Amino acid sequence: MEKIRFGLIGIGAQGGAYAGFLTGKGGMPGMPAPECPPHCALGALCDIDPEKEALCKKEYPEYPFYKDWKEMVASGNVDAVITTVPHYLHTEIAIYCLEHGMNVLVEKPAGVYAKAVREMNECAAAHPDVAFGIMFNQRTNKLYQKVKELVASGELGEIRRTSWIINSWWRPDSYYAQSAWRATWGGEGGGVLVNQAPHQLDLWQWICGVPNRVYAKCVYGSHRNIIVENDVTVVTEYPNGATGSFITCTHDPIGTDRLEIDLTGGKIVVDDSRKATVYRLNKDENEMNASMSMMEVARLTMGNSAGGLYTTEEFENTDGWGMQHITVMEDFALHILEGRPLLAPGSDGINGVNLANAILLSSWLGKEVENPVDEDVYLAELNKKIAEEGKFPTR
Repeated sequence: MEKIRFGLIGIGAQGGAYAGFLTGKGGMPGMPAPECPPHCALGALCDIDPEKEALCKKEYPEYPFYKDWKEMVASGNVDAVITTVPHYLHTEIAIYCLEHGMNVLVEKPAGVYAKAVREMNECAAAHPDVAFGIMFNQRTNKLYQKVKELVASGELGEIRRTSWIINSWWRPDSYYAQSAWRATWGGEGGGVLVNQAPHQLDLWQWICGVPNRVYAKCVYGSHRNIIVENDVTVVTEYPNGATGSFITCTHDPIGTDRLEIDLTGGKIVVDDSRKATVYRLNKDENEMNASMSMMEVARLTMGNSAGGLYTTEEFENTDGWGMQHITVMEDFALHILEGRPLLAPGSDGINGVNLANAILLSSWLGKEVENPVDEDVYLAELNKKIAEEGKFPTR
């Protein structure tokens, strides 16, 4: 059986987990290793850190190790690479790989600022024979796939309002102190919007559509010794007049993960990305509004009147840890081997970057902005933050 040999660029927490997935040796400490996908294999590893080199040569002595990722790309030992590196490097590495005929699976986010991501997408479009994907592993969640299909089918009518509260990734100061580039404008390009939330920003738009206007309040270094955003509240508007909200932070140890989608024909609620409840109105809300008296409303809404207002359906996702990542790898491998359509094309990554850029720019300027924002205006404002920080060169 033919396999795609993946080269891992960057052997930190994520790259180390992927090495474990691709060899069956495990992922995160204490977590059972998912079975290696049938069409995937580890080809080589790459990192500039001597400690990571020593670790890889001890744990994976049978696999080539490189200090220079360009040498790995040219080595003939890999068929595709995954960019598990600081965010600014995603676009640089991807563009080089695309131009040199190397299939590339970009880790999220696609990049930090939309101008670089657009250039990467344009490069990919100019090299259609090279596979280009992004690690949006949450798209493999069968629950979200079913929610997307349900919304797209029109069965529940038109979206009126969406809301996602996603505070379920508490991070202490020790997390941010792991690496000098973390939680910095010049090293990471932001905080929760570029690190933890990209999956939800992608899913939100993948399922509900792309908003055209954004207003945001961001708190920088909220209860943490950092200077980037880690407490975010967003209000959005869509071309059809629908509204949305997105709330996220990294200082809530209890956390909430709840997505609500209100439609003319019902409502979808997802809790903890594991359980979905679909409420189907027996009559479209437009019809109810036009025809019902207050007496009828009182009778109908009191305790749902034995199903008189709506019916419900529930379904769950039971994927174990790591399954979603390896499913993206397998999907990418089958795209290369058999030409199957990608679940997460690399070009889709710009939607989440556009939204994150709009959120930050709205916060910086203190006003509502259009989405997408002017790329040069955003980059100029980002460079001001980097210059004030003084740790890294501007872009």
